[in-house]
Amino acid sequence: MPRIAFYAGSFDPVTNGHIDVVRHAARLVDRLILAIGVHPGKAPLFTPEERLSMLTETCGPVAAAEGCEIASLTFSGLVVAAARQEGATLLIRGLRDGTDLDYEMQMAGMNEAMAPDIATVFLPASPRVRPITATLVRQIAGMGGDVSAFVPPIVVARLKAKFAAKAAR
Repeated sequence: MPRIAFYAGSFDPVTNGHIDVVRHAARLVDRLILAIGVHPGKAPLFTPEERLSMLTETCGPVAAAEGCEIASLTFSGLVVAAARQEGATLLIRGLRDGTDLDYEMQMAGMNEAMAPDIATVFLPASPRVRPITATLVRQIAGMGGDVSAFVPPIVVARLKAKFAAKAAR
């Protein structure tokens, strides 16, 4: 039976921290599903289609190098419901620090109560990517700062284009 994992997030934009988690997760499973949560109350910088494209371009080669099949999709609703629909038995969660751990432990407990057949696997971020958050990347890029140490080159280009288009409006 193939080991299928579900890694959900906003990925707005995909960062080197996300890619680090993908690299570690791809070593553990046969198939990794990258899932963009789409929620009506949030106003992301990138559209779901743009985020799917960035995920495929940046994470696809990383997973392939580890011999892992990868898929990307969007979902709304509960993570456990979307994971179950895709046949996943593992939820992947990256941890940067103790604050992440506290929050993620609560989520894991609630998810286990709703879906005891789906386990949560915590993957600690590598030291070089621990401070990176998509929120900080958006803020720095939006103020014209250099985010090339935090995101892949393709994401740098898309951030520049996105903020240039906003400035032109």
